[in-house]
Amino acid sequence: MNAPASPEKQRKERFFLFALAGIQFTHILDFMIMMPLGPEFISELNINTHQFGLLLSSYTFAAAIAGIFATYYVDRFERRQLLLSLYACFIVATLACGLAPSYESLFIARAFAGAFGGILGSLVQTIVADSIPFERRGKALGTVMAAFSVSTVAGVPLSLFLAHHITFLGWRAPFFFIALISLLILYLGYRNIPKIAGHLDHVHEGSRMSQILKILLAHQHIKAFIFMAFIMITGFSVIPYIALYLTSNVGIDSSYISLIYLCGGIATLMSSRFIGHMADQYGKVKVFRFLAVVSLVPLLVTTNLPVTPLWIVLINSTAFFILVSGRMIPAMAMVSQVVENKIRGTFMSLIGSVQMFASGIATVLAGMVVTIGPDGKMEHYNIVGYGAVFCGLITIWLVGYIHSDTKKT
Repeated sequence: MNAPASPEKQRKERFFLFALAGIQFTHILDFMIMMPLGPEFISELNINTHQFGLLLSSYTFAAAIAGIFATYYVDRFERRQLLLSLYACFIVATLACGLAPSYESLFIARAFAGAFGGILGSLVQTIVADSIPFERRGKALGTVMAAFSVSTVAGVPLSLFLAHHITFLGWRAPFFFIALISLLILYLGYRNIPKIAGHLDHVHEGSRMSQILKILLAHQHIKAFIFMAFIMITGFSVIPYIALYLTSNVGIDSSYISLIYLCGGIATLMSSRFIGHMADQYGKVKVFRFLAVVSLVPLLVTTNLPVTPLWIVLINSTAFFILVSGRMIPAMAMVSQVVENKIRGTFMSLIGSVQMFASGIATVLAGMVVTIGPDGKMEHYNIVGYGAVFCGLITIWLVGYIHSDTKKT
């Protein structure tokens, strides 16, 4: 699969990437659906913004911890078997979220969903890096990461529709929906993902702990961990509270939140592969820096919007989705090439843990900064935006160091 030439090999590669994208779609949707439903959770569970932030972070912190544990075994099992087994566990955990009777039980169920979902995310990226040459990896990652776009185009609006219209289920409906379509994708993955065991041919010397510490503490790896942490903080200090801010401060009716995600998702669906192609053609560091710089504009606008007409909100939010998510395509292409094949699974699990831990920290800290005033409006969201811009500027500086460490062979 490293150099597909015949139409048959190209067809197999497309179905292979489609199956991986389906797995990405469901676990991303499982995480994302909590954010636009923020007002419903706060109202129905009788919680505040800080508790909502903790509910979101239960997923990300559990994913971070699970990613660390995954380093012990991820490079010692055949990739396909491990991926499908973890995905089956994710489906069970998602179903448990829909059945949770209270805030506390939902918190625990979200942690289990995050534990399995977080490992899935890094494992999918590992499989792409193992299977697709670096020269075409940007486009391949663009295809898989388009799952984010599909989740916002179809998944989030549909999930919101189910939550608002299946009244006897309410916020539980999206979780049942995700579990159902995940079963279908599990079957598609079983049919289309080939056995991937090349990494098992390498001999791992020494104790597993010493191997992990060596990977964790390598100079070029530390730079990659810091780089990904700041990328996640830039986005996830702002993203979880967008829906709440738009409904409470900007004057957008909650019924239009689905439209905002729909427009942003359609735009990113069209832009993901294009960004991946541009990264392959013009250089991943150049494309990342361009997207990171331009993304600061909608980020600042999002966190400082006054009462604004819907069409202006749509333009800004769509640009936000394209640019903030688009940064991840060249970034992951570079980061995945920092290590050799034989330790890539371990490294990508650690990267996934860093991503989840950083996004959880960002969500909790932002939840501590923003408050709901006596008039029901969110306060101090602009401060969160300024902090996100600062972190975004750091990523623009760090990316050059990551690019210099990539292994082209």
